[in-house]
Order: sequence, then structure tokens, then C-alpha cells
Amino acid sequence: MKKSFTLGSAILCASLCGCASQPQKVERMQPNAAQVAQKRGAFELDCPAATAEVLSKEMMLSAANPRYMAPERAEYTVGVSGCGMRATYLVVCTVGGTGCVAGGTQNVIHRVPT
Repeated sequence: MKKSFTLGSAILCASLCGCASQPQKVERMQPNAAQVAQKRGAFELDCPAATAEVLSKEMMLSAANPRYMAPERAEYTVGVSGCGMRATYLVVCTVGGTGCVAGGTQNVIHRVPT
């Protein structure tokens, strides 16, 4: 009984401690997410001068499962504009991972009215 209580307390403490730093994790990965979207946008728009702006950001938390814990990940919606065009990208970064990915296989590119 005492052993299971100690284990449960440790899991609860780890969960609560991790939640306290979620906003810092999202902020820390934001520059990398913007850079990934900017590079993809510059390529797709054929515009090396394209710029990126983070439109929204959110930490995606997985349901707690004692047997399998999916990695935490942050999702960003990033707008890229340049050369009279603009596009949006969903960028996913895994906490503790090696980088971010601009998801999706097809992006709708809008011409900005002049």
C-alpha cells in the first residue's frame, strides 16, 4: 500500500511540475517554428525575401497512460508573406526533439490584392 502511494505521489508531482513550464517550452521553440515555416514558404512562394509571423501557438498534451507516454509537442500556425503572396503553415515541434516540421502536403497560396 505504501509503495503504491509513493509511486502515485511521484507521478502526480512530475505531472504538475511539467505543467508549470509549458508556456516557457512553447516560447522557447517559437523561433525555430517560425524559421521552418519561413524556409518552406520562401521555397513554395519562390520568394527568398518572405517573412514569417506566428499567428497562434499551443502546447498539445497527450492523455496520461502509464504504459505509453506520447511526446509533448507544440503546434504553431505561422503566416508567411512576400512577393505579393501569402500562405499559412501548421508547424509541430516535439519537446526535447531535434527540430520542427511544417506539416501538410499541399498549401493554398493566396495572392495579396494590389
